[in-house]
Amino acid sequence: MPKRRLTVLSPEIAARIAVSRRAKPSSIPGYIRLLLNLELRRELAEKLSERAIREERNIEAIVIALIEAAAKRWH
Repeated sequence: MPKRRLTVLSPEIAARIAVSRRAKPSSIPGYIRLLLNLELRRELAEKLSERAIREERNIEAIVIALIEAAAKRWH
């Protein structure tokens, strides 16, 4: 069996490839559907659920908002 050459990709290219392999198209233009399974401490899950209930939102919306806020701080 021939050896594969190791190719080093930039993080941007590697991220694009990873998302294209894992994500599905969304019905919302410009969005993708990326399913995640999270293992959280019970305390954290309860805090997220409490916030979602207080804000009358679902827990997915709360997690997405937290991820988007963190992503803004990265730049």
